[in-house]
Amino acid sequence: MSELYQIMRTTFAARQFTDEPVPDAVLFKILDNARFAPSGGNRQGWRVVIVRDRAIRETLAALCLPATRRYAAQVKAGENPWNTIDPTKVDATTIEQMQPPASLTAQLTRAPVVLVVCLDLKVVASLDQYLPRVGVISGGSVYPFVWNILMAARHEGYAGNVTTLAVPEEAKIQELLGIPRHVAVAALVPLGRPTKNLTKLTRKPVSEFAFLERWGGPSPAPGG
Repeated sequence: MSELYQIMRTTFAARQFTDEPVPDAVLFKILDNARFAPSGGNRQGWRVVIVRDRAIRETLAALCLPATRRYAAQVKAGENPWNTIDPTKVDATTIEQMQPPASLTAQLTRAPVVLVVCLDLKVVASLDQYLPRVGVISGGSVYPFVWNILMAARHEGYAGNVTTLAVPEEAKIQELLGIPRHVAVAALVPLGRPTKNLTKLTRKPVSEFAFLERWGGPSPAPGG
């Protein structure tokens, strides 16, 4: 298996980190390679705020709590959290009283550095902005960059994950970090040296998500 494929198959979501810092030189190298990700019109609207300050990371973790409470409550109720199609049946009181898993927020304080990845909405072609559903097209101009960050980090012996749990509190994050209002918060990426490296990930096989010619059609076969 090629090194590229090996990295793609072993880039896992790390939430436990050692105390080892991530040097500026390593961060630069990760971002310097991640920047070659594609974006709509090659406008490269991503922006990154690098946060090491513990007090700020603790604030970011606290801003995740409202979303994590709803997430945990919906999971407990057998729902798919935060989806925009099926309204939740979980009431506000139940959500407020829910104690979410600490790992969902503690990762932001455990990691030595958190990248707040943003997207300048003035340069993004959001072609689905008039459709009667939540917009997703803008993400195509930032999440390939985020994925490149994670693969580059993996290559350098570090790891992280993508969390969007703080995004519902975007206005507070913008105020906290001085981010302009037209710049969206796309993800928080805690990065560090993982306490454990995973090498075998579980994912659905191609036959469960790829169809030839039309929805529900046969899947491509290995080797043609």
